[in-house]
Amino acid sequence: MWPSQNKNPKQSTEDRNAGFTLIELLVVMAIILIIAAIAIPNLLRARMAANESSAVGSLRTINTAQAMYLSTYQVGYAPGFTQLGPVAAGSTPACGAAGLLDAVLGAASPTQKSGYSFVYGPGTVKATLLAGSTCTAGWGDGYTVLATPLSVGTTGQRTFCTDSSGVIYGDSTGAAITATAPACAPTAGQPPLQ
Repeated sequence: MWPSQNKNPKQSTEDRNAGFTLIELLVVMAIILIIAAIAIPNLLRARMAANESSAVGSLRTINTAQAMYLSTYQVGYAPGFTQLGPVAAGSTPACGAAGLLDAVLGAASPTQKSGYSFVYGPGTVKATLLAGSTCTAGWGDGYTVLATPLSVGTTGQRTFCTDSSGVIYGDSTGAAITATAPACAPTAGQPPLQ
């Protein structure tokens, strides 16, 4: 008797049915690949939309922080993101670190958050300081903040610009919005979001 021969036909049929055939495994793999091909682009679009929403939210936060800085310290708009940034441990908020932005947005310009780069554009006229002020003079005529995707089409599609008016402008092509200090200078294809 040959070692590979089995005289029990019932056992050989059971052995053949014990696992998956190569064709069955290939069909399952093809189905998984088709589902992945459909799902991955949707996931990337959802991530880009989330990054864009985060960028707009960050610009609104910066506008609110600038308005609070202007009214609290009366030295003009903040000279940069760092003056709006977090307070050192054990310190109290002051015009050098007002504690109005988190450590990510309150870093030196340009700063990055959620796939976007934020660039602070100062005004052109320094504010007049009150007598006895120990603060650095801010900008009396405004500021601009540009938010651009780190990789257009991957981390985001739209670019954004805001200024001291509080209006946020967007461009759906990913082209940069011109900012002539101290205001955004949108073109016809860059409407305000709010």
